[in-house]
Amino acid sequence: MRVVVTGGAGFLGSHLAAALLARGDQVVCLDNFSTGRLENVEPFLADPAFTLVETDVSEGIDVPGPVGAVAHLASPASPPDYHRMPLETLAVGSRGTEHALRLAARDRARFVLASTSEVYGDPVVHPQREEYWGNVNPVGPRGVYDEAKRYSEAMTMAYHRQQGVDTHIVRIFNTYGPRMRRNDGRAIPNFLSQALHGKPLTVFGDGSQTRSFCYVDDLIEGIFRLTMSDEHMPVNIGNPNEMTLLELAHTIKRMTESDSEIVFEGLPEDDPKVRQPDITRARTILGWEPRVALEEGLRRTLDAGAA
Repeated sequence: MRVVVTGGAGFLGSHLAAALLARGDQVVCLDNFSTGRLENVEPFLADPAFTLVETDVSEGIDVPGPVGAVAHLASPASPPDYHRMPLETLAVGSRGTEHALRLAARDRARFVLASTSEVYGDPVVHPQREEYWGNVNPVGPRGVYDEAKRYSEAMTMAYHRQQGVDTHIVRIFNTYGPRMRRNDGRAIPNFLSQALHGKPLTVFGDGSQTRSFCYVDDLIEGIFRLTMSDEHMPVNIGNPNEMTLLELAHTIKRMTESDSEIVFEGLPEDDPKVRQPDITRARTILGWEPRVALEEGLRRTLDAGAA
């Protein structure tokens, strides 16, 4: 296939591009480099099957020639990024999603939306299953990201129902691996960078809030399986092995043999207390479940140069 990947120079987008190129697909990478990095895709630039276009998909998408699939991954995804770029986050979730859907509709291409577990907000149902509608504060500091993704899901389903576009929605839970930025603002890159540089590991709140961490290779396999499936409703892709952030901090201290102390700071407003995917639908529909255990994934991330 010829696949358009929006946000293709970002953490997830570059891993998806690499997997598609390894399969023999052609990749058109669209990125405005607001959070993506050229170094993520530099290894692909000499490949004639890879095309890099610097553009803002919120302003429009112009890709001449036939397209077999569109993967819409463009969006700030970490709290520091969407707090810094609230309007851009809303724009890429609204206008950017529609532009990507129009491209898919033009060529009757498959379309996959990278949604997020954040659509569940600070959940009162645990673990989170796809039928749960969420507990989101639309006017809180996280609302620009949460509501942008909720809107993009609604837009995607509207194009499927009215225009007949072959759409797929992946709700991504906390993912980690090589190519995450050190200043990303999320737990694993923060803890790794702090531990490796002898700085205190910063835990927000008392560290009892939970997350479920999925290694990026597992996630990309899930995205591919969903995109090639006949399933149009949202599907959770994540690792159901839940742990507290304090447990994660201690794990990373041990693995890096760091002497860093663990310090505690105030919990950000609307920070979810729990996060764990119910992946029953992924197992049943896609035959997918994560294979890489946390410590193995952390080891691979460290070996790739996480610091």
